[in-house]
Amino acid sequence: MIEVKVPTVGESISEVTLLKWTRKNGSYVERDEVIAELESEKATFEVNAEQSGVLTTLATEGDTVLIGAIFAHLDETAEKPAGAPEVKTEKAAAPAPPVSSAPVTSVPNDVKTTPVASAIIADKKVDVAAITPSGYGGKIVKQDVMEALSNPGKKAFAGTELFGRNIRKEKMSNLRKTISRRLVESKNTTAMLTTFNEVDMTAIMATRAKHKDKFKELHGVNLGFMSFFTKACAIALSEWPTVNAYIDADELIYHDYADISIAVSTPRGLTVPVIRNVESLSMAEVEKKVVELATKARDSKLTSDELTGGTFTITNGGVFGSLMSTPIINIPQSAILGMHKIQDRPMAIKGKVEIRPMMYLALSYDHRIIDGRESVSFLVRVKEILENPELLLAGKDPVKMLLGL
Repeated sequence: MIEVKVPTVGESISEVTLLKWTRKNGSYVERDEVIAELESEKATFEVNAEQSGVLTTLATEGDTVLIGAIFAHLDETAEKPAGAPEVKTEKAAAPAPPVSSAPVTSVPNDVKTTPVASAIIADKKVDVAAITPSGYGGKIVKQDVMEALSNPGKKAFAGTELFGRNIRKEKMSNLRKTISRRLVESKNTTAMLTTFNEVDMTAIMATRAKHKDKFKELHGVNLGFMSFFTKACAIALSEWPTVNAYIDADELIYHDYADISIAVSTPRGLTVPVIRNVESLSMAEVEKKVVELATKARDSKLTSDELTGGTFTITNGGVFGSLMSTPIINIPQSAILGMHKIQDRPMAIKGKVEIRPMMYLALSYDHRIIDGRESVSFLVRVKEILENPELLLAGKDPVKMLLGL
Protein backbone atom coordinates (compact mmCIF):
# COMPACT_ATOMS: atom_id res chain seq x y z
CA MET A 1 0.00 0.00 0.00
CA ILE A 2 1.47 3.33 -1.07
CA GLU A 3 0.89 6.38 1.13
CA VAL A 4 0.05 9.52 -0.86
CA LYS A 5 1.40 12.50 1.08
CA VAL A 6 0.94 16.23 0.62
CA PRO A 7 4.14 17.41 -1.13
CA THR A 8 6.31 20.28 0.06
CA VAL A 9 5.53 23.40 -1.99
CA GLY A 10 7.53 26.11 -0.21
CA GLU A 11 9.56 26.78 2.91
CA SER A 12 6.95 28.97 4.61
CA ILE A 13 3.88 26.90 3.65
CA SER A 14 2.63 24.45 6.30
CA GLU A 15 -0.81 23.55 4.98
CA VAL A 16 -2.85 23.43 1.78
CA THR A 17 -6.49 23.06 0.78
CA LEU A 18 -7.79 20.03 -1.10
CA LEU A 19 -9.65 21.65 -3.98
CA LYS A 20 -10.95 18.51 -5.65
CA TRP A 21 -10.36 14.85 -6.39
CA THR A 22 -9.93 14.29 -10.11
CA ARG A 23 -10.40 10.54 -9.57
CA LYS A 24 -13.09 8.98 -7.37
CA ASN A 25 -12.55 6.90 -4.26
CA GLY A 26 -12.11 3.23 -5.18
CA SER A 27 -11.27 3.92 -8.83
CA TYR A 28 -8.30 2.41 -10.61
CA VAL A 29 -5.70 5.00 -11.62
CA GLU A 30 -2.68 4.77 -13.90
CA ARG A 31 0.83 5.81 -12.96
CA ASP A 32 1.40 9.60 -13.36
CA GLU A 33 -2.33 10.22 -13.69
CA VAL A 34 -3.55 13.37 -11.88
CA ILE A 35 -5.59 12.32 -8.85
CA ALA A 36 -6.08 15.60 -6.95
CA GLU A 37 -5.72 19.37 -7.07
CA LEU A 38 -4.35 21.22 -4.03
CA GLU A 39 -4.14 24.93 -3.31
CA SER A 40 -1.46 26.66 -1.24
CA GLU A 41 -1.16 30.29 -0.20
CA LYS A 42 0.45 31.14 -3.52
CA ALA A 43 -0.86 28.81 -6.21
CA THR A 44 -2.66 25.60 -7.08
CA PHE A 45 -0.92 22.40 -8.11
CA GLU A 46 -1.68 18.82 -9.07
CA VAL A 47 -0.77 15.53 -7.38
CA ASN A 48 0.05 12.57 -9.62
CA ALA A 49 -0.17 8.86 -8.83
CA GLU A 50 3.25 7.34 -8.10
CA GLN A 51 2.11 3.92 -9.30
CA SER A 52 -0.92 2.35 -10.91
CA GLY A 53 -3.48 1.01 -8.47
CA VAL A 54 -6.77 1.50 -6.67
CA LEU A 55 -7.21 4.90 -5.00
CA THR A 56 -8.54 5.25 -1.45
CA THR A 57 -9.22 8.85 -0.45
CA LEU A 58 -8.72 9.92 3.17
CA ALA A 59 -9.78 13.58 2.93
CA THR A 60 -12.74 15.39 1.46
CA GLU A 61 -12.80 18.34 -0.92
CA GLY A 62 -12.41 21.63 0.94
CA ASP A 63 -10.37 20.09 3.78
CA THR A 64 -7.21 21.78 5.02
CA VAL A 65 -4.36 19.25 5.10
CA LEU A 66 -0.86 19.64 6.52
CA ILE A 67 2.30 19.36 4.42
CA GLY A 68 3.55 15.78 4.65
CA ALA A 69 0.18 14.43 5.81
CA ILE A 70 -1.21 11.24 4.25
CA PHE A 71 -4.39 12.11 2.40
CA ALA A 72 -4.81 9.00 0.21
CA HIS A 73 -3.63 5.42 -0.32
CA LEU A 74 -2.79 3.58 -3.53
CA ASP A 75 -3.07 -0.22 -3.62
CA GLU A 76 -0.48 -1.07 -6.26
CA THR A 77 -1.18 -4.81 -5.88
CA ALA A 78 -4.73 -4.45 -7.17
CA GLU A 79 -5.35 -5.74 -10.67
CA LYS A 80 -6.61 -3.46 -13.36
CA PRO A 81 -10.33 -4.06 -13.95
CA ALA A 82 -11.19 -5.72 -17.24
CA GLY A 83 -12.36 -3.23 -19.82
CA ALA A 84 -10.98 -0.20 -17.97
CA PRO A 85 -10.12 2.54 -20.47
CA GLU A 86 -6.53 3.51 -21.10
CA VAL A 87 -5.65 6.88 -19.60
CA LYS A 88 -3.62 9.19 -21.82
CA THR A 89 -1.32 11.63 -20.10
CA GLU A 90 -1.40 14.05 -23.04
CA LYS A 91 -4.45 16.13 -23.72
CA ALA A 92 -6.63 14.69 -26.43
CA ALA A 93 -7.59 16.84 -29.36
CA ALA A 94 -10.90 18.59 -28.97
CA PRO A 95 -13.69 16.66 -30.72
CA ALA A 96 -15.23 18.17 -33.81
CA PRO A 97 -18.52 19.93 -33.12
CA PRO A 98 -21.56 17.80 -33.97
CA VAL A 99 -23.39 18.55 -37.17
CA SER A 100 -26.76 20.09 -36.39
CA SER A 101 -29.80 20.60 -38.52
CA ALA A 102 -30.82 23.65 -36.49
CA PRO A 103 -30.82 26.96 -38.38
CA VAL A 104 -27.83 29.28 -38.12
CA THR A 105 -28.40 31.70 -35.24
CA SER A 106 -26.68 34.63 -33.59
CA VAL A 107 -25.97 32.60 -30.46
CA PRO A 108 -22.21 32.60 -29.65
CA ASN A 109 -20.42 29.24 -29.83
CA ASP A 110 -19.66 29.24 -26.11
CA VAL A 111 -23.35 29.65 -25.13
CA LYS A 112 -25.26 26.38 -24.68
CA THR A 113 -28.89 26.32 -25.79
CA THR A 114 -31.54 23.80 -26.77
CA PRO A 115 -32.50 23.83 -30.48
CA VAL A 116 -35.92 25.35 -29.72
CA ALA A 117 -34.42 28.08 -27.53
CA SER A 118 -31.79 28.81 -30.20
CA ALA A 119 -34.49 29.19 -32.87
CA ILE A 120 -36.53 31.62 -30.73
CA ILE A 121 -33.43 33.68 -29.95
CA ALA A 122 -32.67 34.01 -33.67
CA ASP A 123 -36.27 34.77 -34.62
CA LYS A 124 -36.92 37.34 -31.87
CA LYS A 125 -33.33 38.68 -31.87
CA VAL A 126 -33.01 38.23 -28.11
CA ASP A 127 -29.77 39.32 -26.45
CA VAL A 128 -28.40 36.12 -24.86
CA ALA A 129 -26.74 38.26 -22.16
CA ALA A 130 -30.24 39.11 -20.91
CA ILE A 131 -31.21 35.45 -20.51
CA THR A 132 -30.73 33.59 -17.23
CA PRO A 133 -30.10 29.89 -18.03
CA SER A 134 -31.85 27.29 -15.91
CA GLY A 135 -31.04 24.10 -17.82
CA TYR A 136 -28.52 21.47 -16.77
CA GLY A 137 -24.93 22.68 -17.02
CA GLY A 138 -25.97 26.28 -17.61
CA LYS A 139 -27.93 25.54 -20.80
CA ILE A 140 -30.56 28.00 -22.01
CA VAL A 141 -33.97 26.34 -22.46
CA LYS A 142 -37.17 27.58 -24.09
CA GLN A 143 -38.68 28.81 -20.81
CA ASP A 144 -35.62 30.98 -20.14
CA VAL A 145 -36.03 32.76 -23.49
CA MET A 146 -39.76 33.26 -22.94
CA GLU A 147 -39.03 34.68 -19.47
CA ALA A 148 -36.61 37.20 -20.98
CA LEU A 149 -39.15 38.19 -23.64
CA SER A 150 -41.88 38.75 -21.05
CA ASN A 151 -39.56 40.81 -18.82
CA PRO A 152 -37.60 43.11 -21.16
CA GLY A 153 -34.78 44.97 -19.48
CA LYS A 154 -34.90 42.68 -16.43
CA LYS A 155 -32.33 40.01 -15.73
CA ALA A 156 -32.03 37.94 -12.57
CA PHE A 157 -28.67 36.79 -11.23
CA ALA A 158 -27.58 33.35 -12.47
CA GLY A 159 -29.46 30.55 -10.71
CA THR A 160 -32.08 32.88 -9.19
CA GLU A 161 -35.44 34.34 -10.13
CA LEU A 162 -36.54 37.95 -10.50
CA PHE A 163 -36.90 39.70 -7.13
CA GLY A 164 -34.88 36.93 -5.51
CA ARG A 165 -33.15 37.61 -2.17
CA ASN A 166 -30.70 34.72 -2.09
CA ILE A 167 -27.49 34.98 -0.01
CA ARG A 168 -24.60 32.56 -0.49
CA LYS A 169 -21.66 31.78 1.79
CA GLU A 170 -18.41 30.39 0.47
CA LYS A 171 -15.24 29.51 2.35
CA MET A 172 -12.35 31.82 1.49
CA SER A 173 -9.54 29.94 -0.25
CA ASN A 174 -5.96 29.96 1.02
CA LEU A 175 -4.93 31.94 -2.05
CA ARG A 176 -7.59 34.59 -1.44
CA LYS A 177 -6.63 34.75 2.26
CA THR A 178 -3.01 35.35 1.30
CA ILE A 179 -3.93 38.04 -1.23
CA SER A 180 -6.07 39.75 1.43
CA ARG A 181 -3.37 39.59 4.08
CA ARG A 182 -0.61 40.86 1.79
CA LEU A 183 -2.65 43.76 0.43
CA VAL A 184 -3.53 44.97 3.93
CA GLU A 185 0.08 44.49 5.03
CA SER A 186 1.27 46.51 2.04
CA LYS A 187 -1.08 49.39 2.83
CA ASN A 188 -0.21 49.37 6.53
CA THR A 189 3.57 48.98 6.32
CA THR A 190 4.56 51.20 3.39
CA ALA A 191 4.38 54.95 2.87
CA MET A 192 2.68 54.46 -0.48
CA LEU A 193 2.20 57.25 -2.99
CA THR A 194 1.30 57.17 -6.68
CA THR A 195 2.59 59.35 -9.50
CA PHE A 196 0.97 59.48 -12.94
CA ASN A 197 1.98 60.16 -16.52
CA GLU A 198 0.73 59.31 -19.98
CA VAL A 199 2.42 57.71 -22.95
CA ASP A 200 1.74 58.12 -26.65
CA MET A 201 1.52 54.56 -28.01
CA THR A 202 1.76 55.61 -31.69
CA ALA A 203 5.35 54.43 -32.22
CA ILE A 204 4.86 51.07 -30.50
CA MET A 205 1.63 50.36 -32.36
CA ALA A 206 3.29 51.26 -35.67
CA THR A 207 6.26 49.00 -34.86
CA ARG A 208 3.96 46.11 -34.01
CA ALA A 209 1.86 46.60 -37.14
CA LYS A 210 4.97 46.65 -39.34
CA HIS A 211 6.84 43.70 -37.83
CA LYS A 212 4.30 41.46 -36.07
CA ASP A 213 3.89 38.94 -38.91
CA LYS A 214 7.63 38.47 -39.45
CA PHE A 215 8.19 38.40 -35.69
CA LYS A 216 5.69 35.57 -35.23
CA GLU A 217 7.08 33.70 -38.24
CA LEU A 218 10.62 33.78 -36.85
CA HIS A 219 9.93 33.40 -33.14
CA GLY A 220 6.60 31.55 -32.99
CA VAL A 221 5.04 34.07 -30.60
CA ASN A 222 3.04 37.27 -30.99
CA LEU A 223 4.68 40.67 -30.50
CA GLY A 224 2.70 42.14 -27.61
CA PHE A 225 2.95 45.25 -25.47
CA MET A 226 4.46 43.52 -22.44
CA SER A 227 7.90 43.04 -23.99
CA PHE A 228 8.14 46.79 -24.69
CA PHE A 229 7.08 47.67 -21.15
CA THR A 230 9.28 45.15 -19.35
CA LYS A 231 12.36 46.08 -21.39
CA ALA A 232 11.68 49.80 -20.87
CA CYS A 233 11.33 49.23 -17.13
CA ALA A 234 14.55 47.19 -17.03
CA ILE A 235 16.48 50.12 -18.53
CA ALA A 236 14.83 52.63 -16.17
CA LEU A 237 15.49 50.37 -13.16
CA SER A 238 19.20 50.26 -14.01
CA GLU A 239 19.27 54.07 -14.02
CA TRP A 240 17.15 54.52 -10.86
CA PRO A 241 18.27 51.66 -8.59
CA THR A 242 16.19 52.68 -5.55
CA VAL A 243 13.03 51.80 -7.50
CA ASN A 244 14.50 48.30 -7.83
CA ALA A 245 15.40 48.03 -4.13
CA TYR A 246 13.55 47.28 -0.90
CA ILE A 247 13.91 47.77 2.84
CA ASP A 248 15.01 44.89 5.08
CA ALA A 249 15.00 45.99 8.74
CA ASP A 250 17.53 48.87 8.80
CA GLU A 251 19.20 47.96 5.50
CA LEU A 252 18.45 48.78 1.87
CA ILE A 253 18.71 45.78 -0.47
CA TYR A 254 19.69 46.79 -4.01
CA HIS A 255 19.40 44.48 -7.02
CA ASP A 256 21.73 44.81 -9.99
CA TYR A 257 19.31 42.90 -12.19
CA ALA A 258 15.64 43.17 -13.13
CA ASP A 259 13.41 40.31 -11.98
CA ILE A 260 10.04 41.71 -13.05
CA SER A 261 6.81 40.26 -11.66
CA ILE A 262 3.82 40.21 -14.01
CA ALA A 263 0.37 40.31 -12.41
CA VAL A 264 -1.90 37.62 -13.92
CA SER A 265 -5.58 37.30 -13.07
CA THR A 266 -6.85 33.71 -12.76
CA PRO A 267 -10.26 32.27 -11.82
CA ARG A 268 -8.91 31.56 -8.30
CA GLY A 269 -7.32 34.96 -7.74
CA LEU A 270 -4.33 37.13 -8.58
CA THR A 271 -0.92 35.53 -9.07
CA VAL A 272 2.35 37.35 -9.77
CA PRO A 273 4.90 35.13 -11.56
CA VAL A 274 8.41 36.46 -12.14
CA ILE A 275 10.41 36.94 -15.35
CA ARG A 276 14.08 36.62 -14.33
CA ASN A 277 16.84 38.88 -15.66
CA VAL A 278 14.68 40.86 -18.07
CA GLU A 279 17.68 43.06 -18.85
CA SER A 280 19.42 40.01 -20.38
CA LEU A 281 16.48 38.77 -22.47
CA SER A 282 15.55 39.61 -26.05
CA MET A 283 12.07 40.87 -26.95
CA ALA A 284 11.14 37.41 -28.27
CA GLU A 285 12.41 35.73 -25.11
CA VAL A 286 10.32 38.08 -22.97
CA GLU A 287 7.18 37.40 -25.04
CA LYS A 288 7.73 33.64 -24.80
CA LYS A 289 8.19 33.88 -21.05
CA VAL A 290 5.04 35.99 -20.65
CA VAL A 291 2.99 33.39 -22.55
CA GLU A 292 4.58 30.53 -20.60
CA LEU A 293 3.93 32.07 -17.17
CA ALA A 294 0.42 33.27 -18.01
CA THR A 295 -0.52 29.81 -19.29
CA LYS A 296 0.94 28.14 -16.21
CA ALA A 297 -0.93 30.57 -13.95
CA ARG A 298 -4.30 29.88 -15.57
CA ASP A 299 -3.64 26.11 -15.56
CA SER A 300 -2.44 26.21 -11.92
CA LYS A 301 1.01 24.90 -12.91
CA LEU A 302 3.22 27.62 -11.40
CA THR A 303 5.99 26.51 -9.07
CA SER A 304 6.92 28.25 -5.82
CA ASP A 305 10.18 29.46 -7.40
CA GLU A 306 8.29 31.13 -10.24
CA LEU A 307 6.22 33.13 -7.74
CA THR A 308 8.96 34.48 -5.49
CA GLY A 309 11.88 36.87 -5.71
CA GLY A 310 10.66 39.67 -7.99
CA THR A 311 12.26 43.10 -7.65
CA PHE A 312 9.57 45.16 -9.44
CA THR A 313 6.01 44.52 -10.65
CA ILE A 314 3.94 45.45 -13.71
CA THR A 315 0.16 45.11 -13.69
CA ASN A 316 -2.11 45.70 -16.68
CA GLY A 317 -5.61 46.80 -15.73
CA GLY A 318 -6.12 47.95 -19.29
CA VAL A 319 -7.07 44.45 -20.41
CA PHE A 320 -10.21 44.83 -18.29
CA GLY A 321 -10.93 48.37 -19.51
CA SER A 322 -9.42 50.34 -16.61
CA LEU A 323 -8.59 53.91 -17.65
CA MET A 324 -6.69 54.80 -14.47
CA SER A 325 -5.93 53.19 -11.11
CA THR A 326 -3.52 53.27 -8.16
CA PRO A 327 -1.94 49.79 -7.93
CA ILE A 328 -0.84 48.47 -4.54
CA ILE A 329 2.85 47.67 -3.98
CA ASN A 330 3.73 43.97 -4.07
CA ILE A 331 5.74 43.73 -0.84
CA PRO A 332 8.64 43.50 -0.11
CA GLN A 333 9.16 45.36 -3.39
CA SER A 334 9.10 49.14 -3.37
CA ALA A 335 7.29 50.01 -6.59
CA ILE A 336 4.71 48.79 -9.09
CA LEU A 337 3.83 50.09 -12.55
CA GLY A 338 0.19 50.14 -13.63
CA MET A 339 -0.66 49.95 -17.34
CA HIS A 340 -4.11 51.02 -18.51
CA LYS A 341 -6.48 51.11 -21.45
CA ILE A 342 -5.26 52.62 -24.72
CA GLN A 343 -7.71 55.32 -25.73
CA ASP A 344 -7.72 57.74 -28.66
CA ARG A 345 -7.53 61.31 -27.33
CA PRO A 346 -6.93 64.75 -28.89
CA MET A 347 -3.38 65.86 -28.19
CA ALA A 348 -1.51 69.08 -28.99
CA ILE A 349 1.36 68.05 -31.30
CA LYS A 350 3.62 70.89 -32.50
CA GLY A 351 0.82 73.41 -32.22
CA LYS A 352 -1.79 71.22 -33.91
CA VAL A 353 -4.49 68.97 -32.48
CA GLU A 354 -4.02 65.32 -33.44
CA ILE A 355 -5.80 62.15 -32.33
CA ARG A 356 -3.28 59.85 -30.67
CA PRO A 357 -3.58 56.43 -28.92
CA MET A 358 -2.78 57.37 -25.32
CA MET A 359 -2.27 55.29 -22.18
CA TYR A 360 -2.14 56.53 -18.60
CA LEU A 361 0.70 55.08 -16.51
CA ALA A 362 0.69 54.92 -12.71
CA LEU A 363 3.71 54.25 -10.52
CA SER A 364 2.91 53.44 -6.89
CA TYR A 365 6.03 53.59 -4.73
CA ASP A 366 7.21 53.37 -1.13
CA HIS A 367 8.18 56.90 -0.12
CA ARG A 368 10.36 55.53 2.71
CA ILE A 369 12.97 54.50 0.16
CA ILE A 370 11.99 56.27 -3.09
CA ASP A 371 11.82 60.07 -3.19
CA GLY A 372 9.65 62.10 -5.55
CA ARG A 373 12.60 62.85 -7.81
CA GLU A 374 13.37 59.15 -8.33
CA SER A 375 9.75 58.10 -8.84
CA VAL A 376 8.86 60.85 -11.31
CA SER A 377 12.16 60.54 -13.19
CA PHE A 378 11.74 56.77 -13.45
CA LEU A 379 8.25 57.13 -14.93
CA VAL A 380 9.36 59.88 -17.33
CA ARG A 381 12.20 57.63 -18.50
CA VAL A 382 9.79 54.74 -19.12
CA LYS A 383 7.55 57.12 -21.08
CA GLU A 384 10.52 58.36 -23.15
CA ILE A 385 11.60 54.84 -24.08
CA LEU A 386 8.08 53.71 -24.98
CA GLU A 387 7.52 56.73 -27.22
CA ASN A 388 10.89 56.10 -28.90
CA PRO A 389 11.25 52.27 -29.12
CA GLU A 390 14.65 52.58 -30.78
CA LEU A 391 15.98 53.53 -27.34
CA LEU A 392 15.38 49.93 -26.25
CA LEU A 393 18.42 48.96 -28.31
CA ALA A 394 20.97 50.77 -26.17
CA GLY A 395 19.02 53.17 -23.97
CA LYS A 396 20.21 56.15 -26.00
CA ASP A 397 19.25 57.91 -29.22
CA PRO A 398 21.22 56.23 -32.07
CA VAL A 399 22.02 59.58 -33.73
CA LYS A 400 23.33 61.04 -30.47
CA MET A 401 25.43 57.88 -29.98
CA LEU A 402 26.85 58.32 -33.47
CA LEU A 403 27.74 61.93 -32.73
CA GLY A 404 29.11 61.09 -29.31
CA LEU A 405 26.65 63.38 -27.58
